[in-house]
Amino acid sequence: MYKYTIARQLATKRVITNRGDEVGKLTDLLVEETNGDIEALLVEVDRDSKLARRIDSKDRIIRIPYSAVTAVSDVFIVDERELGTITTE
Repeated sequence: MYKYTIARQLATKRVITNRGDEVGKLTDLLVEETNGDIEALLVEVDRDSKLARRIDSKDRIIRIPYSAVTAVSDVFIVDERELGTITTE
């Protein structure tokens, strides 16, 4: 059984790694049009985070594959090992 959440409840949720490091805030979701599956999170990177220092880009929106998400509650928790596959938007 799927649990559906109102999109507004997801807006600006914090995104952190499974090690507790801040990534940033959710800005949008990329959804597959044909089946409605979530493909990726678009996240505004926190400029003070360790991840921001690793990304050499002027654009601060990154795309995190949904496969990296391990849990969603008050925050999105993403597996740090999968962050090597992130791209900037």
